[in-house]
Amino acid sequence: MNGTFTEATVSMTSPELEPAITLEQVCKKRREHTVGPINWSIPRGYVTALVGENGTGKSTLIHMLLRTLYPDSGRITWLGESCEGELPIHIRQQIAYVAELPMLEENRSTAKQAGAFRSQWYPNWNQGRFEQLLEQLKVPDDVRLAKLSKGQQQKFVFAAALATSPKLLLLDEPSSGLDPFAWKDMLAALHGEMENGDVTILITTHRMEEVKRLADYVALMYEGQICGMKEKDELYQQWKEVWLGPVDDQFVLDDLQELPGILDWERKPDGSVRVHTSQAAALQQIAEENDIPVQVNGLEWEELLSCWVNDYRIHLGEAKA
Repeated sequence: MNGTFTEATVSMTSPELEPAITLEQVCKKRREHTVGPINWSIPRGYVTALVGENGTGKSTLIHMLLRTLYPDSGRITWLGESCEGELPIHIRQQIAYVAELPMLEENRSTAKQAGAFRSQWYPNWNQGRFEQLLEQLKVPDDVRLAKLSKGQQQKFVFAAALATSPKLLLLDEPSSGLDPFAWKDMLAALHGEMENGDVTILITTHRMEEVKRLADYVALMYEGQICGMKEKDELYQQWKEVWLGPVDDQFVLDDLQELPGILDWERKPDGSVRVHTSQAAALQQIAEENDIPVQVNGLEWEELLSCWVNDYRIHLGEAKA
């Protein structure tokens, strides 16, 4: 197969895409796997979705950005500043984080009390926004957090994160535990944040609907590596499913199979062939020139990500050869 993967190391080269976060040769060895080396820039003022299978290193990367986990090597820059040890307080005050599972130190406090405590640490705390989000997300402000459901606790954390008026918002599977109605409210709040504020959002998610509704860019993580980053709309058009045939001429099929851009080629019992390719137009043209029936279909998100991983594997195999 002839993959079309271009470059695994991702950087923002377009002048209008100022980086909010830059990672240079960042590496962290874990017990079961190694994350990195990562060279990656996250564009400022956009929503970037980081996707990949469980165990690929997404949460490890988030914790390195938060400085709750230190890389073994490499350099990270936040909003144009870098540091060796703990994040300076003026940078930390510009970062908000929502984890997959809320771990609240204020469990004995109500949402109102916990918000008042947090407001002391964030100079840009927006009390009106906090109260609006609690009401919108239906979180009671007079009940101890320990008495709230897991979903309500998650909504409190989300509201408190947005109330800090962050420049960087890091969301690690933020919709985990939310019901469909709360999830839609969360999406609406994030859209409002992007429209009204200068914020950069990095979200890790397994929910492709979140990617479709929120993301401007999508980055793929695989076995500890950032495989690449694409504009969401570009990713939609990157790979297609092509059905050929039925085809009886094996020589023609052999020639078609050697065309560039083909990721996988599946021959069916009836003689038809199912192909995933990044060069669907070229394949379609040659098939039609040979009077081969052809149909081109778009792919669902899960299939697109599978193609992305396969493309990366092909690229990696060719590099090692």
